[in-house]
Amino acid sequence: MMATIITQILGALTVASAMMVVLSKHPVRSVLYLVVTFFFISGLYIMMNAQFLAIVNLIVYAGAIMVLFLFVLMLLNLNKEAEPQTAPLVRIMAAVAGGLLFVVLIAAIKDEVLVNSDSNGAKISNIGLVENLGHTLFTKYIVPFEISSILFISAMVGAILLAKRDKQIND
Repeated sequence: MMATIITQILGALTVASAMMVVLSKHPVRSVLYLVVTFFFISGLYIMMNAQFLAIVNLIVYAGAIMVLFLFVLMLLNLNKEAEPQTAPLVRIMAAVAGGLLFVVLIAAIKDEVLVNSDSNGAKISNIGLVENLGHTLFTKYIVPFEISSILFISAMVGAILLAKRDKQIND
């Protein structure tokens, strides 16, 4: 009962902070609201017993990518005068598209609630723990994991070679 209330509060705060990302006029404030949204999403991950996802979300998204966004926004030095004006028709179409997305999401949630309404509550398991994730990753999905690591290494080597070649051409 208490977990349900906490999850609903975190969900409401997540939606509210995500709305502030969209509605905020100042880009730096919008990025800061996005960081707050990521913190609330990590809280939801913890409530779903997915601690690994919560930590990765905080480290990768709230930590690294959002700091990068802030630096880019501060370096761009955006002005209100330099911002292009949008036509009223574009705003109306965006509102219609957002409303249609909202209707589709409500329909999907309604169907999911109706399908799962006859189950006897949520079962608490350790499905999101790192131990189970590692066991599954290194037994069932070992070949795709190793192939992706080879692809990452080859991408890094390719990027280094391209950067080195461009540097030699410019010198």
